[in-house]
Amino acid sequence: MAATRIWIKNPLAIFTANNLDAAGGLVIEDGVISELLKAGQQPSQPCDQTFDAREHVVLPGLINTHHHFYQTLTRAWGPVVNQPLFPWLKTLYPVWARLTPEKLALASKVALAELLLSGCSTAADHHYLFPGGLENAIDVQVEAVRELGMRAMLTRGSMSLGEADGGLPPQQTVQQGEVILADSQRLIQQYHQRGDGAQIQIALAPCSPFSVTQEIMRQSAELAEELDVRLHTHLAETLDEEDFCLQRFGLRTVDYLDSVGWLSSRTWLAHGIHFNPDEIVRLGAAGTGICHCPSSNMRLASGICPTLDLEAAGAPIGLGVDGSASNDASNMILEARQALYIQRLRYGAEKITPELVLGWASKGSAKLLGRSDIGELAVGKQADLGFFKLDELRFSGSHDPISALLLCGADKADRMMVGGQWRVIDGQIEGLDVAKLIADHRQAAKELIAG
Repeated sequence: MAATRIWIKNPLAIFTANNLDAAGGLVIEDGVISELLKAGQQPSQPCDQTFDAREHVVLPGLINTHHHFYQTLTRAWGPVVNQPLFPWLKTLYPVWARLTPEKLALASKVALAELLLSGCSTAADHHYLFPGGLENAIDVQVEAVRELGMRAMLTRGSMSLGEADGGLPPQQTVQQGEVILADSQRLIQQYHQRGDGAQIQIALAPCSPFSVTQEIMRQSAELAEELDVRLHTHLAETLDEEDFCLQRFGLRTVDYLDSVGWLSSRTWLAHGIHFNPDEIVRLGAAGTGICHCPSSNMRLASGICPTLDLEAAGAPIGLGVDGSASNDASNMILEARQALYIQRLRYGAEKITPELVLGWASKGSAKLLGRSDIGELAVGKQADLGFFKLDELRFSGSHDPISALLLCGADKADRMMVGGQWRVIDGQIEGLDVAKLIADHRQAAKELIAG
C-alpha cells in the first residue's frame, strides 16, 4: 500500500527553524516531510489529502527539554508561593513523598496534554522521586506518553543523598545507588528507542549536587557511556547551590561536574545561570547543552541564564518549562515569550528576536536531546507540526504573524501533528476527555496536600 501524501498548503506564515523557504507549504509522506514548497509551487506528485493552512502560522513541534510532570499536583500552593529554591524544596519534599502511581499517571497526563495544546510535540521529563510503592514511576510515564501520542525523553532521575548525610531531601525520598543503577539499566533496555522517529527515549538524571552522591554521578556517567544514552541534571540554578558545592566538595559547580565525568556533549543541564566567564568557555568547548527555564527562574528569583554567551562559546541552548510547581504552567509557546523578554533584559532588544527564541524552542532543544530528526522543517525530518491561528482579539491589528505569536501572547495551538498524525484538531486533543481528566486530577491534588 502506497504511503499517504498530505499537502499542508499555503500557510499564513511558516517558521522552518532554518533558512529553507516553505511559503507554499510542505508535503508529508509516511509521517516524514518529503517536500518543501515555495510560494505558488505545486507538489511534484498528486496528494491524497490537502490541508488549507491559510489561517495558520506553522511551526516545527516545539520541544520541552526540562520538566517535572508530577508537580502539576502542587501548583500555586500557598506555603511556597513566595519562597526561593531551597526553602521551596524543603517545604514541598514531604508532600511529594506521598506521590502514588495513580497520582503520577494523572499528573503526567495533565502535563503532557497542556504541553501538546501549547504547540509542543516532544517533552523531556526529569522524574527523581521513587518513594515506596512508586518504584515503576517511569513505566507509568511511558503509558501516559503513548496515550497522548507524543514523543518523550524520560529521564530516570535519582536522589541518593538524604538529610541524614548532609543532603536536602528527606530520607524516605532517597534510594541506594545499586537500586538506581539497576533500574536505569532496566528502563534503557525496555524502552529506549534509537534512530529517526523514536517515540520514547531514556536518559540518566541524578537530580542535583545537593541531593545525590558523587558516586552515583560518576556511575551514571559510566553507564550512560556504556549504553550510549544522554545525561541530565540541574546545575548552577542558584547561589545556594554554588555555596553547597564549595562547602561539601571544595569545588564550584562546573569543576564538580568535570570531577564526576559529566563535562561532555552527552550532557544537558537545566537552568545554567551562575557561571563565570571561564566556566562558560569550558561548557562551550565540551558542547554541554543548557536548558533555559525563564518562568521558573523568575518565579523563584534564581537569576537569568547567560544564553548568548553560552551559545557563542559553543554550548547549545534549548528551552524548558520546568516543573509546574515553580512555573505553575506547562506551556511551551508562553515559555518562548518569557525567554524573549527576560533575555532582552540581559542582552537588548536587537539581539533577542522572536526567530532566535523559537529556534531555541525547536532546533536548539532537539540538539539538547541529541536528536536531528525533529525540531525543524526540512526534507527527511519528522512531520511534527504546530498550527496556530491569529483570529483572537489579542492578535487584531498585528502585522508580522511569527512575531505576533510571541508579542501578542499566543497560548494555544489550534492543531498539532506528531509523526504525520493529527493529535489536536480545533484546539481539542483527539480522544481525550479533558473535563474528566481535570476533575480526577483536582481530586488527586487535594488528597496529596491533605496527606
